Amino acid sequence: MSIRFLSITLLLLSVHLFSQSSANKRLIPKNIPPCCTKVSTANISIDVTGDMYRQQSARYHCVEAIIFRTRNGLACVDPKAEWVQELTAKMTKTDKI
Repeated sequence: MSIRFLSITLLLLSVHLFSQSSANKRLIPKNIPPCCTKVSTANISIDVTGDMYRQQSARYHCVEAIIFRTRNGLACVDPKAEWVQELTAKMTKTDKI
């Protein structure tokens, strides 16, 4: 009787650990995209390439930002800056940049 009890206990423990592992994989994606933790107010409109931008909401350590592709890579800028609002009015908003 004790071997049967031990077997059932080990089986239940294994199922529990497997389900916890699967649940954690669903909650935490493998590839978390980087986010803007600070923004620039400098006018870099001359360096912006393309006609698309991405808007980032403030969440966790990420700050509210507009992300442009520039000649030097991605740039995080202040969405409240006047030049940013003027430029984004002429561009297309996207989820990926």
